[in-house]
Amino acid sequence: MDQENFEASFNEIGSSQIERTSWLPRRYLVALLSFFGFANIYAMRVNLSVAVVVMKENRTIIAPNGTKITIGPEFNWSSGEDGVILSSFFCGYILTQILGGYLSCKYGGKTLFGIGVGVTAFVTVLTPFLARASIYLLVFGRVVEGLFEGVTFPAMHGVWSKWSPPEERTRLVAISFSGCYFGTVAALPLCGALAERLGWPSIFYVFGLMGLLWTAVWMYIVRDSPSDDTKISEQEKEYIEDSLGPANRVKLNVPWRAIFRSPAVWAIIIAHFCENWGFYTLLTELPTYMDNVFDYNFLRAGLLAALPYLAMAIIVQTSGFLADWCRCTHLTTMQVRKIFTCTGFGTRALFLIASANAATPTAVVTCLTIAVGLGGLSYAGFSVNHLDIAPQYASILMGISNTFATLPGILSPMLTEFLVTNKTRDEWIIIFYISAGIYIIGAVVYASLGSGKIQAWAMVAQEQVFLSDNDQSQTSTEDLIPVPPPKYQSVQ
Repeated sequence: MDQENFEASFNEIGSSQIERTSWLPRRYLVALLSFFGFANIYAMRVNLSVAVVVMKENRTIIAPNGTKITIGPEFNWSSGEDGVILSSFFCGYILTQILGGYLSCKYGGKTLFGIGVGVTAFVTVLTPFLARASIYLLVFGRVVEGLFEGVTFPAMHGVWSKWSPPEERTRLVAISFSGCYFGTVAALPLCGALAERLGWPSIFYVFGLMGLLWTAVWMYIVRDSPSDDTKISEQEKEYIEDSLGPANRVKLNVPWRAIFRSPAVWAIIIAHFCENWGFYTLLTELPTYMDNVFDYNFLRAGLLAALPYLAMAIIVQTSGFLADWCRCTHLTTMQVRKIFTCTGFGTRALFLIASANAATPTAVVTCLTIAVGLGGLSYAGFSVNHLDIAPQYASILMGISNTFATLPGILSPMLTEFLVTNKTRDEWIIIFYISAGIYIIGAVVYASLGSGKIQAWAMVAQEQVFLSDNDQSQTSTEDLIPVPPPKYQSVQ
């Protein structure tokens, strides 16, 4: 029996043996809490981009006699200083991805994820004080936020390496990551309302305190693994641990050289880079494009501006359940990952081209909503693939791929500034076509190199003995059969 058929058979047996002792299994409680964790960190990431507009606006005050007096902005930052403040976050963010993955692999992801959100929230609360004290302190604070947010994605993969049964892996990861987009959609209008009613400092106080509250709940409820959780049912604990097998319980030295020489790892890295290139291009340049070409204030469009990201949040969650259903009924893991990734990338490329040639703002928003929304299918592909090919090193792989995937946030705006000099439609079409081409490259590379099997260098314990006995140098990973958990050896 090959690995995929074995997984399907085992998963079917394991799932049927779980007794529902509570309305929400603990693994789904972890998913729900991590959803709100990612919603918090993305809200804290984007709040400054809204607040900085208000911080530089003229202010109107009402004198005791009822006269309205207009005074200058509280901060007289130049556009260059704005850019430094907003980009400083990524300077910290890119530095801690791999470190976060390694620490999560070595010590567990639960505490690291909580620390990442908690410190970010604490610095967010301090942001008004830092801004009023010095621009240098504000930049330092944003770098610190980036440093601690940088560990969150790798840390969460470390959590899922202990908590996600293979047949539910995609949906659990999708629930977690979709919090990013819900957080972005919710934060943009809420920041505007807070600034208008309570002043710009309230943006940082509200989101920072929410993040601190979430951190306390997360640290109190969640544990690193099912075996550490005293409130999980015995049936659910056995189900999770037996489905994950020995790879979940054995620690080895990290095979760095093998990781960076693995085609399956580079397939994920390139796919992650391509996904973020298009996403960051749209996120940062779309308002400018709409203003340059259509004289349309996209940021003031309210729900219309949020539609693409709301659609993506919904599709990411839906695709997680759909992908797991396909894996358990019809397709292998490798087929599912490639189909979802390539479909998401292909859809984005097609509708990005359509957006570039659209003649009205409504047509542009429609095409982009479809492109961004259906592009969420790819998150059921490459973004979960780290857990397929090396479960115990998934946090490190996420740290590596997310390091490369942070580069588009820096490079894409630079390329746009270089190419779009006269703000004409033809110049912007080039930007859209470049993003579409990068998506196509990502789809081709991932379809060629992607894998759904545990890699030879990621084998542990009994699997390594199997490799040794069968001449590891000549045995393909695709031919390996994982040693089944002892409780269910009769399945094979």
